[in-house]
Amino acid sequence: MRLTAKEMEIVEILEKDARLATDVIAKMVGLSVEETKQAIKKLEDSKVLVRYISIVDWTKVENHPGVRAMIDVKVTPKRGVGFDEIAERIYRFDEVSDVYLMSGTYDLSIIVEGKSLNEVANFVSQKLSTLDSVISTTTHFILKKYKHDGIIFENDTNKDKRIVVSP
Repeated sequence: MRLTAKEMEIVEILEKDARLATDVIAKMVGLSVEETKQAIKKLEDSKVLVRYISIVDWTKVENHPGVRAMIDVKVTPKRGVGFDEIAERIYRFDEVSDVYLMSGTYDLSIIVEGKSLNEVANFVSQKLSTLDSVISTTTHFILKKYKHDGIIFENDTNKDKRIVVSP
């Protein structure tokens, strides 16, 4: 789908802050509120705007025991469907939040969420590794998130920024 310049501006604005009011967006792009509403509806109906989400820093929530892992997967593509069929089988698991086709050593990169390291390990050994097309996996547990979708986490502006001077 080819977007107009105004539609592209609206998409870029909403990508940065989906909570902005329509009248604010209208002023930013130079359209009326009604034109802006119509443009947003068109973008939603055509699935350019798929979903509005919040980015949460779960490390600030004491009772959230979640674990995330990035898993690189080597697979054997099937004739006629390539990687699509195995990617679909993988993304249908509840534990899987993201699936990407990659270039390089591994074919797919997936993000898995679980309540514990053991839960993620069980997913890999009992569900993912047992799929016919899966040749191998490499699991990387996410220890700390510094930046996600352009948002920097734990940027302490009160930190002492003086240069350390020692004799």
